[in-house]
Amino acid sequence: MASIGHVAVGMALGRYGAGEAPPRRVATMMLGLSALSMLPDADVIAFALRIPYEAPWGHRGASHSLMLAAGVALLVAVGVRVAKGPVLKAGLLTFAAVGSHGLLDALTTGGLGAALLWPFTAARYFFPVRPIPVAPIGLGMLSARGLYVVMMELMLFVPFWGYALWPRRRAVRLAGE
Repeated sequence: MASIGHVAVGMALGRYGAGEAPPRRVATMMLGLSALSMLPDADVIAFALRIPYEAPWGHRGASHSLMLAAGVALLVAVGVRVAKGPVLKAGLLTFAAVGSHGLLDALTTGGLGAALLWPFTAARYFFPVRPIPVAPIGLGMLSARGLYVVMMELMLFVPFWGYALWPRRRAVRLAGE
């Protein structure tokens, strides 16, 4: 994926999680959950470390697993507990943001699949239906193929962008209140 879909999902989760909070809090939640939705792709460092793509710690490997999503969610929940915030809500939103990454990558048309069930198995999975075109890696994103992938992701994730960015209605105060 070109990451546009991952960011859109993170922003929509942030908007949902923030509820009727002040705009600054909504923006913080949207930014934070977007960053968390991108976290599994930190595994691209494996290319620089010469870790093979198909290795457990290669691209779309362990970092794309639901177990890693649960671990990150637990860490965030502990941090929120220390800060005396809503622990369950933070944990569930984090799990959804990080966990969605591997699930979305399993909907793409290329690569080796995502190691969703690591550490129980190193198998990589795709869903039977794969509507998201796989993105070229690196400078390939500046090609016609890269532009095609970006445009497709923008179209596929319009509902998430719409929900995340649609202006909120302000409460109307009646005279005398």
